[in-house]
Amino acid sequence: MNPNGGAPDLPPRLAVIASRIAVEEKRILGELDRRRVPYHVLDPRTAVFRLEQLKAPWSVAITREVSHHRSLTVARVLEHAGVTVVNSAAAIALCGDKLLTTLTLQAAGLPVPRCMVTPTPQAAVDALEEFGYPAVVKPLTGSWGRQVARLADRDAAEAVLELREALPDPQQRITYVQEYVDKPGRDIRGLVFGTEVAGAVYRTSASWRTNTALDARTEPCPLTAELESLLTATAAAIGPGVYGIDVLEDRDGRLLVNEVNHTPQFRGAAEALDVDLAGRYVDYLVQQMVRN
Repeated sequence: MNPNGGAPDLPPRLAVIASRIAVEEKRILGELDRRRVPYHVLDPRTAVFRLEQLKAPWSVAITREVSHHRSLTVARVLEHAGVTVVNSAAAIALCGDKLLTTLTLQAAGLPVPRCMVTPTPQAAVDALEEFGYPAVVKPLTGSWGRQVARLADRDAAEAVLELREALPDPQQRITYVQEYVDKPGRDIRGLVFGTEVAGAVYRTSASWRTNTALDARTEPCPLTAELESLLTATAAAIGPGVYGIDVLEDRDGRLLVNEVNHTPQFRGAAEALDVDLAGRYVDYLVQQMVRN
């Protein structure tokens, strides 16, 4: 793919940060081409920034980088060069850390599952007796349901957390535990662009993990006033940007914010909803370019 797209006779003011051009990125780039919006595809694996002469030719950048750490690094550098990044480095750092996300949402008074965090796995094993089973242990940083485990009882907790204790990365030993929410075989993914909710979908699976990356089925979810208000308030708590917000329903129908994704995948939602999500993405980017 040509790293420069859009109108060929204009210098690109927009950078698209991505090392992998998947379905969502193809749709975003296709919409930029259709509107003749000039852009440059910046692969963070090969990007070099000279900090003593830090300059960038773009006014706005969108990060669609699959690696959390690469995305955060490039966003921080570009912001220091005066570039508006969607989403911001602050939002990437916050959403990329489940503990920070939970603390931020709680501070905003938003409903979240009961959680606890311990600096060591062994402390979590002991505390789970009072916290209660079943429970779910997650890595602080991660997506697509990877390294997430359901702990049915103390035996399961000891087996899983002993493995975490042996991991070489010290961050993996910090143990983030959520209550297991007995959801009705599905969760909700809401997509928010700035202050506007574009839509929501159910992600249904026979597995207790209902990630689209794990082959969950995607179906339209009615956008009730309660759900729309919750999604809007969640995005406001994180800060301006584009988000995929995961919401759990418990058996009593309560809605709980589970996670916020700063680089939302939307292929399944685009197939289920009568909404041009790539178009909404580009609408938001163009708004940022007009302001900058």
